[in-house]
Amino acid sequence: MSYSQTVPIRTLLVLLAIVAASAVLSAEKKQSPPPPEHAKSPVPAVTDEYIRKEFGDDCSLLGGPPQFVGDLDGDGVDDLVVAARCKNPIADQAEYGFRVVDPYDSFLGFGDVKVTSTFASDEPERKGVCLLIVHGVGPEAWRSNKPKPKFLLINLPFKTLAVKRLAVKKRTVLGIYMEEKGEGENTSSVLYWDGKKYRYQQIGATFD
Repeated sequence: MSYSQTVPIRTLLVLLAIVAASAVLSAEKKQSPPPPEHAKSPVPAVTDEYIRKEFGDDCSLLGGPPQFVGDLDGDGVDDLVVAARCKNPIADQAEYGFRVVDPYDSFLGFGDVKVTSTFASDEPERKGVCLLIVHGVGPEAWRSNKPKPKFLLINLPFKTLAVKRLAVKKRTVLGIYMEEKGEGENTSSVLYWDGKKYRYQQIGATFD
């Protein structure tokens, strides 16, 4: 075969490679998940009975902050976010199947939750304040009786809560936005699921 005959074949191969690459990019764009639906309030509202069933008798609802339902972990099933007060979460986590986590102090460089769980607030009314998150499973979502991932987040200095969309690395997730009090007064932050855990991130000025 002469050189003049091989040129069109090489050109054709290049064109085919370009077409194939374009097809892959197009497929990736089509597979990108749509942004999550906006969070809403649970109907009916969560009660202390539900909280004690899922997290133990030492936990109760915290009056004031709203309750939220939305797809936090991106699996298409609604999850629950609710503020609570829990007296002894480390002792109860094995019996009730939840994880005690501390994204706030992890951000500050303290990684051992057994240590940070002993940190006490200077304000008595903040003692035991935490955030409960229940990931949904199946058609009944977070209300399901099946075992489901549950998290008890401690040491979060929130004054107000809101669940809104958050852009993270070219994708959109639902984040738990917090206006802070105490050391972080007049600043805001956000919690979001990174695929493995809940991560805390400061975002500066208050979002009011």
